[in-house]
Amino acid sequence: MGFSTSLQGQASHEALLGRQDAEIKLLETMRRCLTTKVKSDREYASTISSLTAQGKKIERNEDLVGSLIAQSWRDIMDSIDQTAKLIKLQADSIENIVIDQLSALYSERRRARKLYQEEQTWLNNQFQQLTDDVSRKKMEYQKNLEMYKLMRSRFEEHYVKSGRGGRKLDEVREKYQKACRKLHLTHNEYVLLLGAVTECEHDLRTCYLPSLLHRQQAIHQEFITSWKGILQDIVKYSDFTTEKFLEIHVRMQKAIDSVKPIEEYRDFIEKHRTRPASPIRFTFDENLVDDTSGKLSPNKLTVDNLTIDWLRSRLTELETSFKTTQQNRQSPQFLQENNSDSKISILDYSREREELRLRCQEKKLQRQVDVIRGALNELGCEELPSGCDLSMEGSFTDSPTISKRNTIPDSGLFTLRRNQRFMTIFKSPFKSLPAINDSKNGLIRANSEGPTVKADNVPPVVPLRGISHLTNNQKSNSNGGLMEEEWFHGVLPREEVVRLLVNEGDFLVRETTRNDECQIVLSVCWDGHKHFIVQTTPEGHYRFEGPTFPSIQELIRHQWLSSLPVTSRSGAILKTPILRERWELNNDDVILLEKIGRGNFGDVYKAQLKTCKTEVAVKTCKVTLPDEQKRKFLQEGRILKQYDHPNIVKLIGICVQKQPIMIVMELVPGGSLLTYLRKNSGTITQREQLRMCKDAAAGMRYLESKYCIHRDLAARNCLVGYECIVKISDFGMSREEEEYIVSDGMKQIPIKWTAPEALNFGKYTSLCDVWSYGILTWEIFSKGGNPYSGMSNSQAREKIDAGYRMPAPDGTPDEIYRLMLRCWEYEPEKRPHFDQIYIVVETLSQAYL
Repeated sequence: MGFSTSLQGQASHEALLGRQDAEIKLLETMRRCLTTKVKSDREYASTISSLTAQGKKIERNEDLVGSLIAQSWRDIMDSIDQTAKLIKLQADSIENIVIDQLSALYSERRRARKLYQEEQTWLNNQFQQLTDDVSRKKMEYQKNLEMYKLMRSRFEEHYVKSGRGGRKLDEVREKYQKACRKLHLTHNEYVLLLGAVTECEHDLRTCYLPSLLHRQQAIHQEFITSWKGILQDIVKYSDFTTEKFLEIHVRMQKAIDSVKPIEEYRDFIEKHRTRPASPIRFTFDENLVDDTSGKLSPNKLTVDNLTIDWLRSRLTELETSFKTTQQNRQSPQFLQENNSDSKISILDYSREREELRLRCQEKKLQRQVDVIRGALNELGCEELPSGCDLSMEGSFTDSPTISKRNTIPDSGLFTLRRNQRFMTIFKSPFKSLPAINDSKNGLIRANSEGPTVKADNVPPVVPLRGISHLTNNQKSNSNGGLMEEEWFHGVLPREEVVRLLVNEGDFLVRETTRNDECQIVLSVCWDGHKHFIVQTTPEGHYRFEGPTFPSIQELIRHQWLSSLPVTSRSGAILKTPILRERWELNNDDVILLEKIGRGNFGDVYKAQLKTCKTEVAVKTCKVTLPDEQKRKFLQEGRILKQYDHPNIVKLIGICVQKQPIMIVMELVPGGSLLTYLRKNSGTITQREQLRMCKDAAAGMRYLESKYCIHRDLAARNCLVGYECIVKISDFGMSREEEEYIVSDGMKQIPIKWTAPEALNFGKYTSLCDVWSYGILTWEIFSKGGNPYSGMSNSQAREKIDAGYRMPAPDGTPDEIYRLMLRCWEYEPEKRPHFDQIYIVVETLSQAYL
């Protein structure tokens, strides 16, 4: 399988062009990303080089003489600097080699696509020219055939009436022979042409087209080969596992391995070695007892009638405290915490300090208890001894040995330093704790522990609630000013907005109403379609998540020019403003004059354009209708804007800047065709009726060529213009496709004008409009009569399915009634197309001149 055998159809051609466009876009993306990568890598390399230069500048370097860590750090900085140079070298290679290759490939790819499209267009034109030649000859054949039938019919009619002679019969015979001769010549030309175009088509289809596709496949494969080479270069110049990088990492690892913790402080210790600290000795100052006449002795407890009760009471207190301290030290919880295997920071001395405090307390109490108890035990007689030894020397000289590995894990209590920090925070919580901006309500929270406070300069954000509460100056900066901006689309419904926003970053601003409140909305095509409501502050400024601005225009320009996301969560970036289409008019440019009718969505007015004083017709849409109905209302304008035909009512524009939404069309002075027929039923001639049928057929032939299904063709939906020209109007039910399936029931379907397959299966094609054209023709020749008069819709459907067809109105030419019956064929494929209908009606019109 290949291009030449599998991609010969038009759909394949479109898909191949789409694939080429996607590949070109991918090349653009790759080039843009690689350019950013080069820039980023260079900045990264430059930053690393600056950092390594700073890292080599070690303060108090003289104090780090002999430090293995310092030397290892210098080696690592040198290695990182080498890494930065390699990264910069790779970035240069990507720019000079890869990006240049991508640019060349991009240009070549675009040129190849253009050439292919030109060739394919030429080929399609050749096929189309052959088809057009056959179609023109076929139409000529059909026209001559109809003329032949008409002349033969008239000849036979005169022959029967006049017998065998007469001047009138000779004239009719001559016209009949002329039509017959012309038909036969056309027949021969048609046969010859078919043979010639068949040969041309065969050569184009079996030779040129496969050759073109085969060459395209070869070009694509060669292109992919080059692209693959570029991808390999990207990998090559983005590889950080090459030998050069590995060598740098090996040097860095060696620098780290050279660090020996046991040797790190060897030179430092030798340089700053000192003697062990001398113990602090606490001695009794004997000068204190010089004036006590020997009643008090140094380092001795005095046990006498003045102190015996105090000593006993004190002993009881000390014993109680001693037991409590001893129990605390030996409690299971304290032992479990000390013996815990969990990793403990060696910088946390709180447990060691607590253990030391308990041990010191226990020893102090033990010593005091022993001294008092010893003094009291020496009381062997009624005389009280002078005292006992109370020397405390040595009480604190033997400090307990505490292993660092048995330090107590942090139980959540604050150390002294932490307590000081806590008190500082507690006294001034809002100055010490970091402020957090709450974009939802504009509050600044100091943390979950403290109360909330208002930010000094950030006003609370409230949604935009229309324009009515703003001052006059603010109004001029909001919607009034927005009207001047081409990217402001007024009250354009969301579905229309989604249709306009096609590419990533496309954006526009519109106005919507929610819960009877007006809101300004920024719509962006970004990962789908996103819609952001413009928020306003009490001061009348506007914002999304970032800074505020005094007008919406400044806010949108800031978001557009800064390339910042509208919200951090969405990531949507504004790239291309979608300007109002040329057919979007300003509501204020249309002056409504008088009501002239009523439609499905609202009233119809005669109006005037301010700029040129031209009178127009304006359809309005009720403000209270839901968005879905407004979308359907605007659908008529969207369809009409691309049509330009004398028998199709012309669209001038739509007004969506504010409510109500309006469709502005040319003013057709004669009103509806149905009303015209009924008002002028006594004066309308057969020639005028044929002219009306011809105008309607011409308009419908144009719509059929545009693949437009009207779905509501009837006399009431046609307008009569100057010189009685008929224009087709009311495209509210139209669809731009070859086939349309109704999925929402049969609401508002004109039963008596609609083809059976549409009523029974909901399937619409242009041949359904052919059925409706037959009813329209019947209306014209009945001069505004009611189809299937006296029947209900359901009765008419049943009779049609049973084979019933309306009889011809009085005065209808036989050829026209036969055309009606052909339009009312039950099987759609048996009905004529509008180009055939037009030929028949035009031929009859010429015959009745």
